[in-house]
Amino acid sequence: MTTIQHPIKYHDYSLSNSEHLELFEALLLPRMIEEKMLILLRQGKISKWFSGIGQEAISVGAAMAMNTSEFILPMHRNLGVFTARNIPLDRLFAQFQGKKEGFTKGRDRSFHFGTLEHHIVGMISHLGPQMALADGIALANLLDGKEKSTLVFSGDGASSEGDFHEALNVAAVWQLPVIFLIENNGYGLSTPSEEQFRFKNFIDKGPGYGMRAVKIDGNNILEVYDTIRKLNEEIRENPEPVLVEAITFRMRGHEEASGTKYVPQELFDEWAKKDPVVNYQNYLIEEGILNEQMLMTIRKRNTYKIETGLKKAYGYEPVRSNIMEELNDIYASVEPPEDKDTGFEAKEEIRYVDAISEGLNQAMQIHPDLILMGQDIAEYGGVFKITEGFVENYGKERVRNTPLCESAIIGVALGLSIAGKKSMVEMQFADFVSCGFNQIVNNLAKIHYRWGQSADVVIRMPTGAGVGAGPFHSQSNEAWFFHTPGLKIVYPSNPIDAKGLLLSAINDPNPVLYFEHKKLYRSSRAEVSKSSYYTPIGKARIERVGSDLSIITYGMGVHWALAAAEELKEHSIEIIDLRTLLPWDKEAVENSIKKTNRVLILHEDCQTGGIGGEIAAWIAEHCFEHLDAPVARLGSLDTPVPFAAALEADFLASARVNEAITKLLNY
Repeated sequence: MTTIQHPIKYHDYSLSNSEHLELFEALLLPRMIEEKMLILLRQGKISKWFSGIGQEAISVGAAMAMNTSEFILPMHRNLGVFTARNIPLDRLFAQFQGKKEGFTKGRDRSFHFGTLEHHIVGMISHLGPQMALADGIALANLLDGKEKSTLVFSGDGASSEGDFHEALNVAAVWQLPVIFLIENNGYGLSTPSEEQFRFKNFIDKGPGYGMRAVKIDGNNILEVYDTIRKLNEEIRENPEPVLVEAITFRMRGHEEASGTKYVPQELFDEWAKKDPVVNYQNYLIEEGILNEQMLMTIRKRNTYKIETGLKKAYGYEPVRSNIMEELNDIYASVEPPEDKDTGFEAKEEIRYVDAISEGLNQAMQIHPDLILMGQDIAEYGGVFKITEGFVENYGKERVRNTPLCESAIIGVALGLSIAGKKSMVEMQFADFVSCGFNQIVNNLAKIHYRWGQSADVVIRMPTGAGVGAGPFHSQSNEAWFFHTPGLKIVYPSNPIDAKGLLLSAINDPNPVLYFEHKKLYRSSRAEVSKSSYYTPIGKARIERVGSDLSIITYGMGVHWALAAAEELKEHSIEIIDLRTLLPWDKEAVENSIKKTNRVLILHEDCQTGGIGGEIAAWIAEHCFEHLDAPVARLGSLDTPVPFAAALEADFLASARVNEAITKLLNY
């Protein structure tokens, strides 16, 4: 037999002929799909395409090496992962066409989806955050004693993001069985590696994290398959993360519209010789495992799959918008709490901070899968001592100190949710949540709307001024998230609601931001039920009944309003404590305004861009005929929160509440 020349050196990996042929057919399928997609793109039948031509061996080899019950988190050049997991091609093509029969009902494109049935969690466009989700899934497996690994992909460009460092660091510290597979194709869109980083190889990073690192030929499917298979076997039994660098090359543009003019032609010429499909095909022919007749049969079989899938996908109707369905799919449905005890038989007077701790403690008992995570929350008990003693009761597996990496830990929380667990993340201060902003607004908030996956995560946010903590420990940043559909925001003003809202938030499968005011921790006391109970999310409470003026407020604003109402006793002032900011109780606000005909919206946050502006606009639009005066709102000054006591006191809206009330009543 004439020897076929190919630059990829294949070795004997002790595979049977049938295993070789299975790998080859799996490798050929995404190449054939891509060739078809490029035609459809030119015909305008799909809107965008990210090509993985030249990189298929990584996707297919790695996916085939994983057990089908193990999660894979691919990127937008990993079509071979989806096909190797046997996703029905008609649904995959419907996804590409933006049809309802795809995985996101037309709400997202290409590979921006997940499917629990096939144990795949798709990417978001921000790339890096997905690596932390892999940590969370691996942590869930570890906690459940399951011998499973998790595989997550990253490109060389995405590795420049902080999320890359955070995810690897957490995985190393917690010894999580995750394979971080970096497809090093030399370019981040058009930016070459030498403009992305100074090191030569990604495997140089491994020792810095205290993890193993392996470099492989990403175009050699046998090397990819064998390496990942062996690593999986090892880390399933002895959990640890591994960094795998797969050297490869992208033979087309980042996406088709971007072209490839920025790439020297000699690179294309060199890497064309290393085509993973052609080289493996030639090797199998040379070894007598594959012949022309078998190749023709395989191609026909793949062609049939593709054409049948396309025909079925074309038969699906174009997506039609249903506004009610769109709105209803923002949140996962909430099951009623299993604990029906209303809990008002036995009470004790406790502080706001104790109510939060008690609620969290009871939640740990009600939900055995609830995991607590945060900086210094274990032995130290958190900076506000809310989790003090929890480690002794529940162990360090469920009460976990975390590295200082807010983005990764929120991502871990989402990964835990994907694996069926609940989690609570404590921000040491609400101000620090800016470091995890992307995970909240783009991952947690959108995942249920995009592909029906709940984000069963509560983020506790110690917030607020008045304690001399300065600009970076005092911000009221609830309005940052108020604009984001898919989130729920609660903000208790007293110990009773602090406990009830926390239990409700943890029971809720949606992402809930739980704001707790630091100044109320030890200054607010009330008689609180010793039993568990649930304060409904989305329902306001009438804090004080009145007829002359409605004050719509929440958090510390409730206490300011009560103080003002006591000082202005000659007036009948009604105070509505919103309790939930998203979704907020419009009915309660409207009913109050119908009664008093005057309204002041009060919050601690800065005036400009605060939640009060949206509430004021809604009132003006829906309650105009009930008003005897303009809608008034009062927030704190439009400055950062100052440190010095005199400056802080003047900054806060509390300094101007009486004046605002008097002005409105005299209108």
